[in-house]
Amino acid sequence: MSNKSLSSNLIKGITQKLNSVFRNPYREVNVNWFKLKYYKHLPTGILRKHRLFGKYIYFYSPTEFLHGLKEIFIDKIYFQQLEKQPYIIDCGANIGLSVIYMKELYPSASIIAFEPDDKNFDLLEKNISSFGYADIELRKEAVWIENTEINFKNDASMSSKIEEADSSSSNKVKAIRLKDYLNKKVDFLKIDIEGAEFKVLCDIEEKLGMVENLFIEYHGLYEQTTELTKMFSILSANGFHYYIKEAAVIFPYPFVKEKNPVIPYDVQLNIFCYRN
Repeated sequence: MSNKSLSSNLIKGITQKLNSVFRNPYREVNVNWFKLKYYKHLPTGILRKHRLFGKYIYFYSPTEFLHGLKEIFIDKIYFQQLEKQPYIIDCGANIGLSVIYMKELYPSASIIAFEPDDKNFDLLEKNISSFGYADIELRKEAVWIENTEINFKNDASMSSKIEEADSSSSNKVKAIRLKDYLNKKVDFLKIDIEGAEFKVLCDIEEKLGMVENLFIEYHGLYEQTTELTKMFSILSANGFHYYIKEAAVIFPYPFVKEKNPVIPYDVQLNIFCYRN
């Protein structure tokens, strides 16, 4: 190999290495490399704001905020082609990133967003108000299989969830039956409700014909994996095709079952359901 070729390959290798070190996919959501490092080291629990699309968005957890930005605005997991004025139901809206994404994609969309966690809902209201969107109904309610009050663990995070059994860490929140809201065509139904997805899907089975596109983030344990078999059967029976992605790397080495201790589930999947 000539000295010229050696030098060229060396420069190319160094350039690729530097690009991999400093590559920052968050730039498109107004997070430069230095801000990314800064956010990653900030403590949680303090109200902060970030400028996104010319408006401010508020958050308490920098780590979860960065995760949401990447998943929703960079990886674009909710990207789809809908009618110009779609009707969307967002179950588990958290602080509103999914609502903002869909409104930016479809400004004329009509959206109902459910979020039962106290602090998450406060941020949801604050963020939607900051962006000034119309045709959005925000509901501080848990999505469930009946209209009732139910135990709910308020974590002020993405992990807030329904707890059917009484717990010292939970409190009562209002719950609505999702089935009651499926009385007209829903262009996109998002269900990300931290472990309650299976029961809710079973309850709305006879109304799934009203839904065009469906997203489910499934959370479960090993002893619950038979739920997935039934879920896929329900989806197929109602004319859905589905595509599955791992939502989180829980077991880097599944055969030895060395689990990521941060995640409380054994299975966490993104299930994209659509019709031909």
